Amino acid sequence: MEKALAVPRLPPHDPGTPALSVVDMHTGGEPLRIVLAGCPEVAGPTLLAKRRYMRQHLDHLRRRLMFEPRGHRDMYGAVLVPSELPEAHLGVLFLHNEGYSSMCGHAVLALGRFALDFGLVPAPPAGVREARVNIHCPCGLVAAFVECEGGRSCGRVRFHSVPAFALATDLLVDVPGHGKMAVDIAYGGAFYAFVSAERLGLDICSAKTRDLVDAASAVTEAVKAQFQISHPESEDLSFLYGTIVTDGKDTYSEEPTTNICVFADEQVDRSPTGSGVTARIALQYHKGLLELNQTRAFKSSTTGSVFTGKAVREAKCGDFKAVIVEVSGQAHYTGTASFIVEDDDPLKNGFLLK
Repeated sequence: MEKALAVPRLPPHDPGTPALSVVDMHTGGEPLRIVLAGCPEVAGPTLLAKRRYMRQHLDHLRRRLMFEPRGHRDMYGAVLVPSELPEAHLGVLFLHNEGYSSMCGHAVLALGRFALDFGLVPAPPAGVREARVNIHCPCGLVAAFVECEGGRSCGRVRFHSVPAFALATDLLVDVPGHGKMAVDIAYGGAFYAFVSAERLGLDICSAKTRDLVDAASAVTEAVKAQFQISHPESEDLSFLYGTIVTDGKDTYSEEPTTNICVFADEQVDRSPTGSGVTARIALQYHKGLLELNQTRAFKSSTTGSVFTGKAVREAKCGDFKAVIVEVSGQAHYTGTASFIVEDDDPLKNGFLLK
């Protein structure tokens, strides 16, 4: 029996539904499930059109990959698609428990490694210790730089963001259960609200994750109800992705500053949140608390994992003064899997516990 089981093969399944093959990774504890095979063609002339098509026609695949029993409510995914940009090595659609995000920094760090190791980009010449991977995200083109040796990834990955900017500072919002408070809103490929844990009556380092999630979700819903989010260049990007609760230590320090990101349907990021770090650095630069090329460390309150980031140059996004932000972290492989569907399975497209 042991010899028979040693031969990898799929169990009986619906032959009309291809198996979904994936590579699983994590960056700072935050998972990423990359679809290798089995996803139908995602139609559309642009990446944003492909994002709309997948939401309208292929959302059952998102649920199948992200939800139980194959995933969990905090699973995160990536579907690789062709890009219309000639300089892009690949395009990507990001999946989560509620839908499709516009940017994901932890995923970009992982995809940089994946693209090099799986041959989606050519290996750099001998002696060159870093490979560039141009990743077309829904928010725009993001450049990842992958440490490598002998044509394979090793060590850390960094990326340069799309233009990041502060949308609103000290915005007064009435948060049910917490009263009126000032919040900041900034963009790092996605829009986030920022508030210190102290304003919510919590300690970012000792509070239970459930209490932080409840408070962050209350802020998100309050901002959505009381403030109109608008991106200067695309309506597809004009939405609040979530709330990042911080330790309030925005003034520059060599010590890490801690935060937790709660996004989508109360999904908790285990990493310091790459696009959140991007937005937070843009906010600190806007407030004069950070200079160009001044590196800060950002720590996840859930896992203790750390990303570093810095504003590398000034830019523009519409009429907003913006910065290009570099974020650095380390991604790891965790395994591969193939998922099948039995046609008579009532839970074949997944479920989430509330």
